[in-house]
Amino acid sequence: MWLKDGKPVWYGIAGAGILALYGIVATWQTASFAKVYAAYGGLFIVMSLLWAMKFDNYSPDKYDIIGGLVALLGACIIYYGKG
Repeated sequence: MWLKDGKPVWYGIAGAGILALYGIVATWQTASFAKVYAAYGGLFIVMSLLWAMKFDNYSPDKYDIIGGLVALLGACIIYYGKG
């Protein structure tokens, strides 16, 4: 919002701080961090597409949809696999 909508610089600073804290909190997971992070990555990709559809009037093409499904499938395989 700071770059696109001309909001104050502190919006960018606050956003960067929140993003850094968000990354740190993920490391506190009691489950295997790699598996949690893989699941988060797959969901993040799909949620990014849904966010763009809702708020940016983005229409995903077949490659976006296939890629999102592959990311989710990969995250599930990693998360639910043995180990």
